[in-house]
Amino acid sequence: MLGPQIWAAMRPGLSRGISRNVKGKKVDIAGVYPAVTTPFTATAEVDYGKLEENLNKLGTFPFRATQATVEMTLSMAQVGADAAMVVTPFYYRGRMSSAALIHHYTKVADLSPIPVVLYSVPANTGLDLPVDAVVTLSQHPNIIGIKDSGGDVTKIGLMVHKTSKQDFQVLAGSVGFLLASYAVGAVGSICGLANVLGAQVCQLERLCLTGQWEAARTLQHRLIEPNTAVTRRFGIPGLKKTMDWFGYYGGPCRAPLQELSPADEEALRLDFSNNGWL
Repeated sequence: MLGPQIWAAMRPGLSRGISRNVKGKKVDIAGVYPAVTTPFTATAEVDYGKLEENLNKLGTFPFRATQATVEMTLSMAQVGADAAMVVTPFYYRGRMSSAALIHHYTKVADLSPIPVVLYSVPANTGLDLPVDAVVTLSQHPNIIGIKDSGGDVTKIGLMVHKTSKQDFQVLAGSVGFLLASYAVGAVGSICGLANVLGAQVCQLERLCLTGQWEAARTLQHRLIEPNTAVTRRFGIPGLKKTMDWFGYYGGPCRAPLQELSPADEEALRLDFSNNGWL
């Protein structure tokens, strides 16, 4: 079983990561990535054994990065991150103008030994990374893309359009608007639902990339309610509960998050069963 000491072994790998970012040739981040949950024990400690089990199961799907994560987990001598996803600084969001955000991310990217992916998640931060800031930051040689979880497909399309001359990629932050994001030029997704319905999310990606839009639309419709259930409606407790249902280890949540009530659990189950997933 893997223990906490192995994660400390990751630090030497960061220096090796410098060579991965060859100037003029950035890391390709296209594809579907599961936003992996952290399993805890009943005493709120990280359960590294269950994390290893989940990663091995997720590694059976054609995700980007998951198999690499498994290999890194099991072969720590070769460990090293390919990129860092950096969420918008939001504590003083009233002062986070485009200029301030550009300054912040530029400093991070200047100092980072590995490529940086911007991360805008306004539902959690109350701060949406503006398009003009993204366009400016896309010109930085060490900033390779953005995960946008805001759900504004118009914005996603505009970012794709305005960064088209840069080596920059746009990822959708949720399955709920994945088809629409592909339609306007996004290249993939980092999403929580992939922890539960990984095969289906990868199938949606395949349908979009091969132009099978009618089948993609049908599948997208069946994924909207389950996706909303494990993100906005019930959040992490809902995602972990469904992981337990689908053969993964979700386990308990760490405070201050609370477990689902019986009524919420039943509503969560209906969102999946009504769409044919349970």
